[in-house]
Amino acid sequence: MHHFPPRLLQGYRNFATTQFQNERQRYRQLAAEGQKPEILMIACCDSRAAPELIFDSTPGEMFVVRNVANQVPPFHPDGEYHATSSALEYAVQSLKVKHIVVLGHGRCGGIRAALDMESKPLSSDDFIGRWMGLLRPAVEAVTTNALMTRHERQTALERISLRYSLNNLRTFPWIARREAAGKLQLHAAWFDISFGELWLLDKDSGEFNLFSPEESL
Repeated sequence: MHHFPPRLLQGYRNFATTQFQNERQRYRQLAAEGQKPEILMIACCDSRAAPELIFDSTPGEMFVVRNVANQVPPFHPDGEYHATSSALEYAVQSLKVKHIVVLGHGRCGGIRAALDMESKPLSSDDFIGRWMGLLRPAVEAVTTNALMTRHERQTALERISLRYSLNNLRTFPWIARREAAGKLQLHAAWFDISFGELWLLDKDSGEFNLFSPEESL
């Protein structure tokens, strides 16, 4: 007798009898020809902000990387393990994606943990604390602003972290080269879980602007 979560088995049953049946040819084509996504999506692990649902993507359309607080570390080859960096390497060097999108979201637990300077690590290893340490300079700047509310600090750091990730992406030499050659574009977006809003970072102004579903594409 298996002990696999029943909810997942029911979900698979729904997938197998509906979506897979409707897109059987698409899956067979992907299996035979391999994946050729044009978009690399770097998103958070948060179960409320699944990029495939937010952007209504189809199989093979996006190469998705998810980590705590959708962060991109700077280029730092060494003897350690680098899950996000290895995914970047594969997507850019092998798949030749044309777009990298860093997707942040509201009410991010990782960002909240970074802002809570008095919180205790979940374990003595403190993997989360070290990972969120990538944002330490921004955290210090935001937390010392006495005029901001807790919610304002949270939203501010969620968006600032996206700018940090874009800057860190450009420290990877093969990303910088492809962007300079016009073969790769970098983007950032912030999703508001409460209202379903999508805010896009304007490359010229540096501002986050609300995208309306009614806007022409």
